Amino acid sequence: MNDKLDLQSTDITSLNIEKIGALFPNCVTETAEGKKIDFDLLKQELSTEIIEGNKERYRLEWPGKREAIVTANIPTNKTLRPVREDSVNFDITENIYIEGDNLEVLKLLQESYLSKIKMIYIDPPYNTGKDFVYKDNFAKAGEKELLESGQKDEYNQKLVANPETNGRYHSDWLSMMYPRLKLARNLLTEDGVIFISIDDNEIDNLKKMSNEIFGENNFIVSLSVQLNPRGRHLDNFVARTHEYVVIYAKDAARDSSMSGIEKTGDMEKEYNLNDNLGPYRILGLRNRNQSFNPITRPLLYYPLYVNPNNLSVSITEDNYHTEKVLPITTEGVKTCWTWSKQKVLKENNLLTGVLVNNQWQVFRKDYLYDTNGNKALTLVKSLWIDKDINNDYGKKSIKNLFDKNIMDFPKSVELISKIIKSGNVKNKDIILDFFSGSATTAHAIMQLNAEDNGSRKYIMVQLPESTDEKSEAYKTGYKNICEIGKERIRRAGNKIKEETGTDLDYGFRVYRLDSSNMQDVYYKPQDYNQGTLDLFADNVKEDRTVEDLVTQVMLDWGLPLSLPIERKTIAGKEIYVVAGDSLYCCFDKDIDETFAKEIATEKPLRIVFRDKGFKDDTAKENVKQLLKQLSPESEMKVI
Repeated sequence: MNDKLDLQSTDITSLNIEKIGALFPNCVTETAEGKKIDFDLLKQELSTEIIEGNKERYRLEWPGKREAIVTANIPTNKTLRPVREDSVNFDITENIYIEGDNLEVLKLLQESYLSKIKMIYIDPPYNTGKDFVYKDNFAKAGEKELLESGQKDEYNQKLVANPETNGRYHSDWLSMMYPRLKLARNLLTEDGVIFISIDDNEIDNLKKMSNEIFGENNFIVSLSVQLNPRGRHLDNFVARTHEYVVIYAKDAARDSSMSGIEKTGDMEKEYNLNDNLGPYRILGLRNRNQSFNPITRPLLYYPLYVNPNNLSVSITEDNYHTEKVLPITTEGVKTCWTWSKQKVLKENNLLTGVLVNNQWQVFRKDYLYDTNGNKALTLVKSLWIDKDINNDYGKKSIKNLFDKNIMDFPKSVELISKIIKSGNVKNKDIILDFFSGSATTAHAIMQLNAEDNGSRKYIMVQLPESTDEKSEAYKTGYKNICEIGKERIRRAGNKIKEETGTDLDYGFRVYRLDSSNMQDVYYKPQDYNQGTLDLFADNVKEDRTVEDLVTQVMLDWGLPLSLPIERKTIAGKEIYVVAGDSLYCCFDKDIDETFAKEIATEKPLRIVFRDKGFKDDTAKENVKQLLKQLSPESEMKVI
């Protein structure tokens, strides 16, 4: 231990580097002098233009990295439109399914779900040379050129093949993933965690990129998960049987980021003893760490005393504790205990003496259930080989629902369930999957909720990627992946409810990514301000509904899409009421002072009108002033 005072003032520079690193982990780099701020990257983070710079440093580089950073920072002018006909229990559900480019969707979710997502799971393209990646930068290409080259599909989404012959094979994949992971980090709670499925093709690049985005100190582990026990027969030299799940925490120092999993099977059988507190097993108190010694761990070296009559254990010798026990091995080598004296004093009721080969030894009782009835947990192992997590079970789950194998490589529901448990996702927590595919994650969440009567919520995001015309899915009638995902959630919900009878939230609200509800001529990116709705005066597109407008207002004001929405009539006008008094939307015509007096009695926190709903600017100003007088806490906006 260093007992000397450093006799120096606080290193403010180091503190500032830590603060900047908390906001922009990718801007902290290594130099010969230690950790420094990469000012070129910091400038890039604070700019929507590409900043040039050329300094040698330790970091991951690829052609297009600066464009990827800019891509994450540029705001979007898109919006989400509700699709009631595809939804289930739209008005009361808290689950969300979003169709569209996940980069644009992640940008739209930044306000409403900032630091609100407990866990993210994604199964992105692995970059095998045979799959597609999102192509986000089309500034130099025209619409016709994009369509003819296949870079946009029939849904106007940006998808391109990424063969191994591509000169920017890895770079294009990195440029796709970087902005999405960067935006995803913002959505995680402070104890949030992200799980990313990947294989050998990009795991090295994924970890290096994630170290920048999340911080190397927040790396948890790369799980090895056996998904194909038979091995891939087309592999060269070695038949791969496993993939990886890479885990990063928003803040790995928080214990609540991860959780152990419940003990089952053979582990549960070890608890073969019982007392009034339930089944337990005994574990030796002796510490087997050979690096510990009286110098490094002096507080762990002390005698214990066992009462032979009731097997109780104490740190003091008295009339009831007569048998002295030293922490020594059977070979006579002196070792130490795993508990300190203070812990023995506090929890000595969990200790018991056991006579082994005519020598007293001290053991601790390890109970299967805690005092609240929760089952004992065990640390997640880095190798997962359970039979029910492999891809065969994923296919079986799909076939049980659809009577056909309409997906080639769906993840197992049990795999995702185990991931969710490991992510310490509790009731009311939200799970996001923005490469949701066939919606295995939503299926797993409903199944887990049915098992423990939980109320976990999900947000699924999926590009409506076209299915192959030769595929079983296409022949069955599913023209894109979103159609499969939505139908799977419906069928899985019905099956779980039928089998368990559990009353859960089996519904989901469907939203579809689309252009802004506002006329493009008014809606210029350089003028866009997320909090200023007044810019969009009387410029709503003719084909947009009132619910479209309500959704965009919710996103602009940073309200979660899962909030309850009711409709009611006040003074003859239709009002959309979001989460009680959180938001009132009225887009009817002839808004006047009489109506303002009526709605002021409701005391809404926010109220939005359509600009053309007022007769003229004078009427609008009169309503604004009247609301300010009668309901001063209400904030009024117009679109």
